[in-house]
Amino acid sequence: MNPRLAGIAPSLIRAIAAKRNAGSIDLGLGEPRLRPDPQLFAAATAWVAEHGCQYTANAGDPQLRELIAAYYAYPGMAEAKNVCVTSGSQEALYASITALLDPSVDELLIVEPAFGAYAKIAELAAIRQRSVAMPVERGFAFDVERILAALTPKTRMLVLCSPCNPTARVLRQAEAQQLAQALLVRAGEPIIVLWDEVYRELHYVDDAAHFPAYYPHTIAINSLSKSNALTGLRLGWAIAPALYADAITRLHAWATSTASTYAQQVALALFRNPEALGAQRSWYTTQASAIRALLSDLQIESAPIEGTFYALLRLPQVHDSLAAALGFVERDNVLVVPGVAFGSAAEGWLRISWVGELEHIRRGLELIVAR
Repeated sequence: MNPRLAGIAPSLIRAIAAKRNAGSIDLGLGEPRLRPDPQLFAAATAWVAEHGCQYTANAGDPQLRELIAAYYAYPGMAEAKNVCVTSGSQEALYASITALLDPSVDELLIVEPAFGAYAKIAELAAIRQRSVAMPVERGFAFDVERILAALTPKTRMLVLCSPCNPTARVLRQAEAQQLAQALLVRAGEPIIVLWDEVYRELHYVDDAAHFPAYYPHTIAINSLSKSNALTGLRLGWAIAPALYADAITRLHAWATSTASTYAQQVALALFRNPEALGAQRSWYTTQASAIRALLSDLQIESAPIEGTFYALLRLPQVHDSLAAALGFVERDNVLVVPGVAFGSAAEGWLRISWVGELEHIRRGLELIVAR
């Protein structure tokens, strides 16, 4: 086995999910419970019945890429040539990091708490990485000054996720402008911002920032998994300046050749009616309000819920988050994710996913609080 792979621990999120059984109260895995629109599959199936299911171009179906680029319309990235369609957003992350960073000289800076894939991808590719923790005393709000202070001459890529998994915090427009302006005047090679916006449609504030609108050296990563309850479709994309997009596509072509033609047809049906991207937002907005009220009722501290479908909780009895999460599974059959899965900054915290029925979530939280 590749020794780098052997040295990478399996996902703690998946390790907890593997303990699920029929009676579990599952507040762990970040997977929507809503059902996708069946008309999307009907349209894709009809197209395949007529045209077959052959390869697309490596970068993806040209019409789909054109529609994706036009929908987001990021400055300098609004054409088909700026889009690479991938097998889920995680492949887009992998292709972006490994295609654009030189392991011999470049460094990846990750804003934490953060989804573990960024660090694992860098580790597998022998790319140096560091992290900068957002302030716990401010509920893990994005701190631009702290991010800028963590940059070094070797930093070539900065990873930001907003709305953020696991904190549920959102980068605001004024913060994005401040960060972008500072990066633009910085000496040396431009820093690439890897902007993970997979929860873009699920924000509950009025001034959420879309960083590619402010900074030209941005790669936007997204998918249909969270916004439209299509995690199993495995359809994502990277939107990037043409030079970056070409490098990402070259790596993608060798890794997977193309994304699924059928999945791309599902995406085409959706992007032809792009209002459908936000069709489930109202449910999540209502659910987020109910979760805030529930946490207040149970007197559970959490980082402010500004987006996603997560809440990051701090309980007075939890210090070792992995031990606590394992204990809740073993004693109460309640699945939560330990904060340490998202970096040391979130140690002592627990992430819950609130996609299920409200009474189900209440029962799980009551069992946790009782401990």
